[in-house]
Amino acid sequence: MKLDSHIISRAARMQLIMQYGVGIEGVDVQAATNHGIKVARIPSHATGNSASCAEMAIYLILALLRKQNELQISIQQRKLGEPITETLLGKTIFILGFGNIGMDLAHRLRPFGVKVIATKRSWTSYTQHTSKLSTSNVDDLVDERGNHEDMYEFARKADIVVCCLHLNSETAGIINNDFISSMKKGALLVNIARGGLMDYEAVIKHLESGHLGGLGTDVAWNEPFNPDDQILKFKNVIMTPHVAGVTEHSYRTMAKAVGDVVLQLHAGQPLTGIEIVN
Repeated sequence: MKLDSHIISRAARMQLIMQYGVGIEGVDVQAATNHGIKVARIPSHATGNSASCAEMAIYLILALLRKQNELQISIQQRKLGEPITETLLGKTIFILGFGNIGMDLAHRLRPFGVKVIATKRSWTSYTQHTSKLSTSNVDDLVDERGNHEDMYEFARKADIVVCCLHLNSETAGIINNDFISSMKKGALLVNIARGGLMDYEAVIKHLESGHLGGLGTDVAWNEPFNPDDQILKFKNVIMTPHVAGVTEHSYRTMAKAVGDVVLQLHAGQPLTGIEIVN
């Protein structure tokens, strides 16, 4: 559902548009601002959402390395001991977007014996929530705002790229032909953020050529995704139905956060536990 200017302009009594989660691309924030309506989301670090998404990223990484789709074919064909798969041990992981999810992911990847590198597009929220523990989980971290050379250089070093960026006008289609071409031949791409961050044609092209070693994504360009789409014909593509943050833990915690905000509004109290974006 989209809360566009037409709907918002008719909301005479509305005080707050509260996103039950993190992404707010479905809300016309400018229209809400024009009508004096606050727009807010729930910070992922406070609800377990970022931890849930980080776990999904690891699931997709392991599924690609262990060739999940091909394993199922081997079972159907009654084959044992094949295909030969890969380990996560010793790999270099590039986290594209080192926010709450990226930090949780880096922390959880450490025990696997990997090297973690990351880029960060905005330091505002980072400086509020970061700690020595967060940065100690990363071997190389740079601010790549306005400098795509750092981003491409990191892509060249990585065995696996994990996209954790917010989708906005600056990041839409950022995983394009140039970016994927800069990745190692055979490297894996994982996306647990938004489908619009990836250029569909560029991904297809590099899967067909074999340059892209595999795609694991929880999000799609159009949702719900067409199950007959050609991209799902590749054995090295694994897609899940936008469920990275959909866990019992995160939903219960987010429900409490929303309920608390309703009570605060009713009592005329300052709103806490949420991030107001306008």
